[in-house]
Amino acid sequence: MSSAAENEDAAPGKQSEEKTYKKTASSAIKGAIQLGIGYTVGNLTSKPERDVLMQDFYVVESVFLPSEGSNLTPAHHYPDFRFKTYAPLAFRYFRELFGIKPDDYLYSICSEPLIELSNPGASGSLFFVTSDDEFIIKTVQHKEAEFLQKLLPGYYMNLNQNPRTLLPKFYGLYCMQSGGINIRIVVMNNVLPRSMRMHFTYDLKGSTYKRRASRKEREKSNPTFKDLDFLQDMHEGLYFDTETYNALMKTLQRDCRVLESFKIMDYSLLLGIHILDHSLKDKEEEPSQNVPDAKRPGMQKVLYSTAMESIQGPGKSGDGIIAENADTMGGIPAKSHKGEKLLLFMGIIDILQSYRLMKKLEHSWKALVYDGDTVSVHRPSFYADRFLKFMNSRVFKKIQALKASPSKKWCNSIAALKATSQEIVSSVSQEWKAEKHDLLTEGQSFSSLDEEALGSRHRPDLVPSTPSLFEAASLATTISSSSLYVSEHCPQDRTTLYSNSKGLPSSSTFTLEEGTIYLTAEPSAMEVQDDNASVLDVYL
Repeated sequence: MSSAAENEDAAPGKQSEEKTYKKTASSAIKGAIQLGIGYTVGNLTSKPERDVLMQDFYVVESVFLPSEGSNLTPAHHYPDFRFKTYAPLAFRYFRELFGIKPDDYLYSICSEPLIELSNPGASGSLFFVTSDDEFIIKTVQHKEAEFLQKLLPGYYMNLNQNPRTLLPKFYGLYCMQSGGINIRIVVMNNVLPRSMRMHFTYDLKGSTYKRRASRKEREKSNPTFKDLDFLQDMHEGLYFDTETYNALMKTLQRDCRVLESFKIMDYSLLLGIHILDHSLKDKEEEPSQNVPDAKRPGMQKVLYSTAMESIQGPGKSGDGIIAENADTMGGIPAKSHKGEKLLLFMGIIDILQSYRLMKKLEHSWKALVYDGDTVSVHRPSFYADRFLKFMNSRVFKKIQALKASPSKKWCNSIAALKATSQEIVSSVSQEWKAEKHDLLTEGQSFSSLDEEALGSRHRPDLVPSTPSLFEAASLATTISSSSLYVSEHCPQDRTTLYSNSKGLPSSSTFTLEEGTIYLTAEPSAMEVQDDNASVLDVYL
């Protein structure tokens, strides 16, 4: 992933070639960053802590670091340079909000040489990562640095309201001046940990115009693909459990509305996919690299820095997808359409693009040649809606609850039906036996009723039988159902469901209509005049 490896692949034999930025060697930039941040952060510890004021967002501190050193700065072997720090007190508050202590911040950036990363974008910016994998340092253009300064008050308010966000977490904004050249850098959280291999990396915007990785990018060992590549490789999307899906989409919606309020567009979701099923094979084939710094006591853990913490906080994980003892590195558990267990690492990047005049002209020109709704540059409100729709419908999906198999549903329904029917029948039969025992002898025998019913053939949908209440309950339990309902068509006392003052019902029938069994007690001729007749319907 280093620039040396890329240069070696591009031009064999030129291993000593080094990447430059604004005609400045990357090694000189890395050295100046470490020297400048080491001095400014160390000097900031002497200032007392206080509340952040509005004027603190516009303060710029400057220090000159000559190569021979001075009373305040150490000597170094780089060209003389001036190092500026923007809004030092405001960024100190941001670091404290995320639990970053000054000593930890200095240790991460200044203790070991910075590691240069490849840049898949077209901006030409340099990317560095600290040796402990905590921070990303990126060079930014003058317009981007200026826009971040204007963004700081609103950014401060948003972080106070909700520190759990997928938006970039800015920890510092600096500028290195040397030989009339200004190199501005920003320190951010690291979205993709190097200690966890990313089998796929995507930069997603929700647009389709020229959103496919170039041939040069595909030739890299760890390429970054784009929207059309994702739709081709992961055409069914990525699946989450309900709780994780809802938390993720809620976070994305909130973050997009914040960006829309700042008139920001052209941002991306950086998505890293680690396939757990391949992790064991990778460990066997490749020796372990990027080992954490064992010399460091109590490894620093930046608050809200992982993807899982950013969407729903610590202590929660996807149920049933990833084993609890798995080392997830803060990744979000998910599954592919093939059933593979995944860990996802993500964050919104490139938010320092506002919809200014040049972006408006760019959109207008592309809209004339291509479909205006498919190009990445668009007005902030449309961009946010398209971004969310793409994530919600094409990228992230919810695992639907699987319906129980017929055999399991059959068994479960029988057990529930038995328990319910027995309770109803037993309670009513006790009252029946106590109050209407003398009427049992006057009723027509069930056998004669069966014979009478068998002679009736004009209703083929009726099963002519008159079982007792206990037999009816037994028959009901043989039919699959999820619930039992007893409805009284006439508001009566419970005992009137089964008898009246004249005696027992003269006939009972089971009617099967569209998967529903109706048990109907019809009164005799003597009972027709009685308004206390009742109907017992058993809906299955």
